[in-house]
Amino acid sequence: MTVHGITTADLEHCRAMIRTGSLSFHAASRLLPAKVRDPALALYAFCRLADDEVDEGVDKASAVMRLRDRLDLAYAGQPRNAAEDRAFAAIVAAYDMPRALPDALVEGLAWDAQHRRYATLSDVRAYSARVAASVGAMMCVLMHVRCADTLARACDLGVAMQLTNIARDVGEDARAGRLYLPVDWLAEAGLTEAAFLSNPQPGPAQRQMVRRLLTEADLLYRRSEAGIAGLPRSARLGIWAARLIYGGIGRQVRRQDYNSITCRAQTTKAQKIAWMGQAAGMAAATFLMPCPAVMYAAPLTEVAFLIAAAARQPRRAGRSTAVLDTLADLTRRDKGHGQDRQSA
Repeated sequence: MTVHGITTADLEHCRAMIRTGSLSFHAASRLLPAKVRDPALALYAFCRLADDEVDEGVDKASAVMRLRDRLDLAYAGQPRNAAEDRAFAAIVAAYDMPRALPDALVEGLAWDAQHRRYATLSDVRAYSARVAASVGAMMCVLMHVRCADTLARACDLGVAMQLTNIARDVGEDARAGRLYLPVDWLAEAGLTEAAFLSNPQPGPAQRQMVRRLLTEADLLYRRSEAGIAGLPRSARLGIWAARLIYGGIGRQVRRQDYNSITCRAQTTKAQKIAWMGQAAGMAAATFLMPCPAVMYAAPLTEVAFLIAAAARQPRRAGRSTAVLDTLADLTRRDKGHGQDRQSA
């Protein structure tokens, strides 16, 4: 038996993967209608697999290259023999998924493999566009939404969620040698990258940077709310729940006085249930309230390419030039490191 072209066995595998690997999305997804929830689980499972392979792998460059090849196979209708790949290939075919959207995710993961630093907040937003807003745009495609204004607000939500994740994980990332805070913010505080990464501490400057990230996220969360009314009625409850649950993570960081270095914000099952109840009220209100003007606000510059891709439906286009350039650079670096190891 298949659901949206996905076998029930593959769908159950994806569901189990999200149940244990992405608690916040799993909670929100339960409120989506089955016609959206099932392909969304397949989408998130593939994205989760992609993120884990690069994040947890020793050879990150090779992991990114393998993901590129897996995308090629999925779009050719010949997916790798794995539940996540088969399910993703099914939604590519069923929903005419623009190739530029998963390509953007792979590019963001390639940036991680490059250990890229982000000079400004705009650069952090550009990274967030790739690893999170791309998923928001793909969710819109699963809902058959191609309106540019609604896509812009979905991308706002994706970037806000990623900024929240970054704010929550500053200490964890630093101890792993990762840095997503804008480098110019460090410079303003009189800190260097090396000094911060070698001894991350929850001092006033670090707390202020976390606060600035969450302030930016809150602005985008508020903008994103207008776009939920542009989604199918049956899907609004689940998206409101996702917005409130992720926003709740940011509030938990605030309760810790913006210390995300020596402690990691956690939310409870009871809190998630409360936010899902609140989401029901917000979803009901969208039927009664007029569309706010912010619905038509210009999109973030950093997500414009995602909106254009989703609206044009160019599924059969090849890889984007930006992705090809990033992968080529990653390949050169990997070869250079290999030669260095051989010389040593």
